[in-house]
Amino acid sequence: MHAILNPFLRASLSATGAMLLLASAHAADLNSPVGQWRTIDKESGKPKSIVQITESGGALTGTIVKLLEGASEKTCSKCEGDLKDKPLVGMKILWDLKQKGDEWVGGKIFNPADGGTYDSKAKLANGGKTLEVTGKWLFVSKQQDWQRVE
Repeated sequence: MHAILNPFLRASLSATGAMLLLASAHAADLNSPVGQWRTIDKESGKPKSIVQITESGGALTGTIVKLLEGASEKTCSKCEGDLKDKPLVGMKILWDLKQKGDEWVGGKIFNPADGGTYDSKAKLANGGKTLEVTGKWLFVSKQQDWQRVE
């Protein structure tokens, strides 16, 4: 009987260990902006897009991967040059953010709504469930709170 239970006990302990490992990995994700984020339209308050943030070489990059019902435009009509009238899905809108303490700074953010590129920084808030993304031009700063997609 002991020989029969032993494999079941081992399998149960292995499954429990795997679940704990996955839970701790998920908790660690909340300490990083890497992942998917829901952007919110400031005027309407409705979700606008999903941005995928990745990290490479210590720098963050954000790309629009999906437009939501709150998105008013599907192409970059305000863009100039090569980006003029290109689809928003697949467009890189955040780049070169590098971690400094509890913030990611020194990057750029592109706003397809006005075709402008601005200095940017980001900071996790609300236990890693919110990303406070700030764009700055001269002395004017605007912040958006992006929501983590779970």
